[in-house]
Amino acid sequence: MQVIRRLRSYHAVLGILVMLAYVTGDDNLIHAWLGYGVAAIILVRLAWALTGVPQLGLVRFYPQFEGLRLTTAMMHPAISRTLLLGIATCLIAVTLTGIAMDGGHAVGAENWTITSAALADSDRGPGDGAHDGDKDGSIVGEVHEAFANLLMLLVLTHVTYLVLFKRPLALFMLFLHTPAKRDGSP
Repeated sequence: MQVIRRLRSYHAVLGILVMLAYVTGDDNLIHAWLGYGVAAIILVRLAWALTGVPQLGLVRFYPQFEGLRLTTAMMHPAISRTLLLGIATCLIAVTLTGIAMDGGHAVGAENWTITSAALADSDRGPGDGAHDGDKDGSIVGEVHEAFANLLMLLVLTHVTYLVLFKRPLALFMLFLHTPAKRDGSP
């Protein structure tokens, strides 16, 4: 149960960072720093998946449709996993496009080798604000915004689905219900 509680805390931190990043989209520096925070959290999750603990494996994001029937469709794990896969895909796309647009400005990495080549090809000079690329309608900025909006739609669908069809899990993940302890375990 301890692993699930840690996963719940991870989920809360990621959710809060993502929501703050979404609502601060117009505040370039704060938005960029929150985006780098999301990137760090994603890396922690990937490292966590390598521990071999079944509850943390990336297989949880892969939908399996075996046993899916019309009568069991709404409770079948394929729906949750499909939503998780969509959320993870959008989150990674938003994070990568955000980092590409920032070019390391927010974290002072504009002189690092990997970002220097990207900056040399851009019209931005050192000292330009983070995410200036999305203000002039660049394709990366448009893709970033589209994935961010799709991410919010998928998150809303995910939360709605869990509240309607898997209420105990939803309440647990939202810190509104904690299962009773069994046999004296913490």
